[in-house]
Amino acid sequence: MPMRIITDFHIHSRFARACSKRLTLPIIAAWAQIKGIDLVGTADFTHPVWLSEIRKQLTEDGEGIYRLRDEFRVDLPYAVKEPRPVRFTLTHEIATIWSQNGKLRRMHTVVVAPNLEVAEKLTKTLTPHGKLGADGRPILGMSARTLAELAWSVDERMLIIPAHAWTPWFAVFGSQSGFDSLEECFGADLVDRIPAIETGMSSNPAMNWQLSALDSVALISCSDGHSPDNLGREATVFHVEDDLSFGLVAKMIWEAAPIRRQNNQTHKSQTMNYLDYTIEFFPEEGKYHHDGHRLCGVNWNPEERKRHQGMCTSCGKPVTVGVLSRIDALADRPLGFRPDGAPRFLSIVPIRDIASALLLVGKKTKAVDKLYTSLISSLGPEFDVLLDAPVEKVREASSENFAEIIAAMRAGNVCMRPGYDGVYGVLELPSHQPKQTSLFQKA
Repeated sequence: MPMRIITDFHIHSRFARACSKRLTLPIIAAWAQIKGIDLVGTADFTHPVWLSEIRKQLTEDGEGIYRLRDEFRVDLPYAVKEPRPVRFTLTHEIATIWSQNGKLRRMHTVVVAPNLEVAEKLTKTLTPHGKLGADGRPILGMSARTLAELAWSVDERMLIIPAHAWTPWFAVFGSQSGFDSLEECFGADLVDRIPAIETGMSSNPAMNWQLSALDSVALISCSDGHSPDNLGREATVFHVEDDLSFGLVAKMIWEAAPIRRQNNQTHKSQTMNYLDYTIEFFPEEGKYHHDGHRLCGVNWNPEERKRHQGMCTSCGKPVTVGVLSRIDALADRPLGFRPDGAPRFLSIVPIRDIASALLLVGKKTKAVDKLYTSLISSLGPEFDVLLDAPVEKVREASSENFAEIIAAMRAGNVCMRPGYDGVYGVLELPSHQPKQTSLFQKA
């Protein structure tokens, strides 16, 4: 039977720096059900204590696929209508720092392991290269290429995916420490072994389609969740008809690159399993979309930065070059071009962000919590509310204003003040609120 499998491969554990202590495997599983995530990454498997918990608390449920053991399940913090089972796959984000061509390089990479045994072997292989117990996301003094080679020396099936590829720091294309191409980072001899990049919250597939060189990789999206409630901020969705396995997930990612889909005449019309679409932030909401300087409140689009020669007009220091400018500098196609075979994408605003904007209160207040509870208890997990529920049903579980926003969001009619230099974009409020400016423009 065909199934929609919503995945979030890039998350963190409680052992990662600046992450919630509530990120345990049972709580991750519970929040994945609240969000509507079917397959979630374990994160941080090289951390010795976390790896021990993975061994103890998960059990195999398919080749390279795991589920939480019954004795470790916890009650959901919210009542959810018809929550679905959650499974895990072995994933990890690793930071690397090195010098190349006279420049300091800093990069984050998502590694997906075929099974627990391979994850354990990779942990042993990396142990001499850093203090794996110091941080759930370890920082290793090696190149991203060396990390990839070490991973493939353990098992050639390992997936190596550059994380949040465009953010200024710790990204393969980042303005502060990145490269102008995947070849420059991994070498011409290894670049064909990179199956995908993670677009990150400050860009979406349409922006990435402006680079013809990226036709050779799939574009995936993940939350990079640092707390349970941030799981599923972005996600990757597969259409699956066979039993779920690591091998199947890897195959679907590999085959999602536009070039491979163009060469595969049987795609979609005859293929039962494929990467269907990604679920995205509106990129303006990402905290590195525009250029800017946080300390001075300077928020510029690419033309404004060029006009000021990249120097802050308040303090005279260089501004942080954001994702929009970085893509603009490397693009060889116009915005609006879509490669043949490229999977589609949908853009969302999380329920709490909408509710906070409407109610003029914080996202974690009782008023927002009450609305969130009403929606998911009546309509199902958050993704069901945002993507599938009839607008009339949303209206019955919330309000006329909230339902109007959901309809506008699905149509892509969103307006916001873009994020910059580590500051998230700000959603502007609906035009029917007299004290505020427009969040959703009329089509």
